[in-house]
Amino acid sequence: MIHRVLVAGASGYIGRHVVGALLQQGYGVVAQLRAGATWTLTHPKLECVYGELTASEQFLWDIEPCDAVISCLASRSGGVRDARLVEYEANNRLLAVASQWRVQRFLLLSAICVQKPRLAFQREKLRFEAKLRGSTLPWTIIRPTAFFKSLSGQIARLQQGKPFFIFGNGTLTACKPIAEEDLASFIVEQLTSAAAIGAILPIGGPGPAITPVGQAQLLGQILQQPIKTRSLPPRLFLIAAAVLSPFGLLSSRVRDQAEFLRIAHFYATESMLVWSEDSGAYSEALTPESGSKTLGECYQRIIQGDLVSELGEHKLF
Repeated sequence: MIHRVLVAGASGYIGRHVVGALLQQGYGVVAQLRAGATWTLTHPKLECVYGELTASEQFLWDIEPCDAVISCLASRSGGVRDARLVEYEANNRLLAVASQWRVQRFLLLSAICVQKPRLAFQREKLRFEAKLRGSTLPWTIIRPTAFFKSLSGQIARLQQGKPFFIFGNGTLTACKPIAEEDLASFIVEQLTSAAAIGAILPIGGPGPAITPVGQAQLLGQILQQPIKTRSLPPRLFLIAAAVLSPFGLLSSRVRDQAEFLRIAHFYATESMLVWSEDSGAYSEALTPESGSKTLGECYQRIIQGDLVSELGEHKLF
């Protein structure tokens, strides 16, 4: 039986929701937090440990072993070095601890975008996925689609009368975004699912899939105002990245800037849905759904001011 769960990356956006979902289900939780992280949640079944898994796992040996590990570790920037340190090396240290504890489940929060890996953080995610799959531990890998937070960054612009940015004609990409609370609940459910052992689980929120143009239309309905759109050609990101790339050989900062431009191009041109090898296209039908919260409800709450403190400032550029 799983009674005690370590959540790595608990101070991150999804990690905080996972901790809350575990506590609601009665689990004992050890929350691994970054050194200096601000944490206000208190609970009789919650223990907090502070330390940087990008540097060492030694601080975890001072706690009582856990029955399961959930890794919500993720690179904040997507930079080349940061991706290696967080997506692979930190998770690798966590896996060493979990193996020593002989946990009943190691659950990894990955991302659906690794289906077509062209970026440093995607390759590092896949490198650790392979390491986990080759381990002796019972494992589950969850690959969520877009989060509500990532689709909410332009609301303030619209409220100021500014246009909604789209790429191309605004229908190049689509996703089934999932509420952070619904994703956290889904993650916790997999801890006790026998079918989830040794499984890679893509997951989205309730459909239908929505495009950037669809997001603009939805916001227009909620704001009760016409929404102007401004189109940007995605290729500009690749052109700028190509200009910077030679200078990246001399500067890690410039190398990361070029990588950020490639990341922008990826998300401007690739859908966050399951990729079908049979059809050679992204498939809305093959993308599983979970939860009940909708993007429209999220937009309503943000516009009403209920989510400002939770989401914080999140901009497209």
